[in-house]
Amino acid sequence: MKRVIIIIGVLVLIYIGYRIYRIYTLDKGLDKLISEGAIILDVRTQNEFNMGHIQGSLNISLGEIRNRYVELDTSKTYITVCSHGLRSVKAENILKEKGFKKVYNGGAWNDLQESVFLRR
Repeated sequence: MKRVIIIIGVLVLIYIGYRIYRIYTLDKGLDKLISEGAIILDVRTQNEFNMGHIQGSLNISLGEIRNRYVELDTSKTYITVCSHGLRSVKAENILKEKGFKKVYNGGAWNDLQESVFLRR
C-alpha cells in the first residue's frame, strides 16, 4: 500500500511539473515566435507524424536530425516538438550544437497546437 501511495505521489508531481512547464513555455513567447514565422520542427518518426501533426510543420525525426540538419537554415527560428517533450529537448540541443541560435523547445506537439493554434 505504501508503494502505491509513493507511486501516485510521484505521478502527481510529474503532472504538476509538466503543467508548470507548459505555462512557462508559453510565457517564453512561443506564440509570438510562431506568428513571426518560426518553423515548427516535429522530431517524431514519420509514422507518428502521419497519425497527426501541426499543419505546416516540418518532420525530421530525432534519429535523422544529425544527418539532415544541413537541410535547415541556421538563420531561421525553429520550435522543436515531439510526442511528450523529451525528444524535442534532445533535438533542440543537437541543433544548438550544430550552430543554430534560434531554437526553442515546444514540448508535445498536441499541447502546442492546443495552446497556440486552437486559441486563435
